[in-house]
Amino acid sequence: MITGGLAAFFNPLAIAAGAMPEMRRVTLAIGGKTGLHYLPLTIAEQLGYFEDAGLELMTSDFAGGARALEAVVGQSADLAIGSYSYCIEMQAKGQRLLAFALLGRTTQIAIAAIGEYQARVRSALDLKGLRVGVSAPGSATHVALNLYLAKVGLPSSAVSVIGVGTGAGALAAVRNREIDVLCGLEPVMTMLETHGQARVLADARTLAGTAELYGGPYLGAALLAPSGFLENKPHTARAFATAIVRALGWLRTASEDEIVSRIPQSYLLGDAALYRTALSRVREGYSTDGFIGKAGSQTALRVLAFSNPALDPAQIRLEDTYTNRFVGDSGGALE
Repeated sequence: MITGGLAAFFNPLAIAAGAMPEMRRVTLAIGGKTGLHYLPLTIAEQLGYFEDAGLELMTSDFAGGARALEAVVGQSADLAIGSYSYCIEMQAKGQRLLAFALLGRTTQIAIAAIGEYQARVRSALDLKGLRVGVSAPGSATHVALNLYLAKVGLPSSAVSVIGVGTGAGALAAVRNREIDVLCGLEPVMTMLETHGQARVLADARTLAGTAELYGGPYLGAALLAPSGFLENKPHTARAFATAIVRALGWLRTASEDEIVSRIPQSYLLGDAALYRTALSRVREGYSTDGFIGKAGSQTALRVLAFSNPALDPAQIRLEDTYTNRFVGDSGGALE
């Protein structure tokens, strides 16, 4: 039996003594790896926390979280990092996907009018008939868009949704005038605002903005796994969660200069100062300990049910959409 104490859990010697992961090489699916909402993953990689935990991480990067989810469902990836809300949606389809460590308490999503539409779009009502860019159809950005529309009584069909990715793809869509509105992420949104190319209409990059858009505390990016993976490979799941929790701890105390110095140059969009500004906007929203809160899951269910009438909240068991067993001391022992 392996105890769940943090001191032992963070010690590679403790892992070697009897808690080695069941599998060393883990394939992780992710949608938009360069985005700031996945910063804890980048830090865990850069600081060697996965290696400390006995893991060799292989990543598959997709245009959006919905595509990453498809990779896990299709078994071409072992785990995913993506929106907690996918766990609710999958349960509604009869499949058990669980979040087992939280990266963010915000989604870091902003909805903004682009170019000439900055002067023409003042509210969600003005989006009718426009082309709206999301990272990928079915992704967290799409959920946020549907909620924004539903609040003023507009169906999701009121706009034309275009998948544009989260980084260079989103910037290219703006540059080529392929979209009129962008439901996007950082650091892209700060770059567009700084250059006068976007005006924000709804903002979930801060805790206050998140509560305003979603109606309460929310759950952003999380580690996601099929229930079978967690049942059959618990030490692998805990090792992975450990790496992320260590990264969250490092992020709590590191200066923004220290953080930026650890980021691959290709993630900075050619402007480290702008990246630092974007980081300062979203930093408060990162989880401090990886724990997944009940209140956030309840808000997520309300949001999905409100924006998608086909989802029946009475049929959802929230306790089966997440677990805190693999983070910190909360989970007790792993058999």
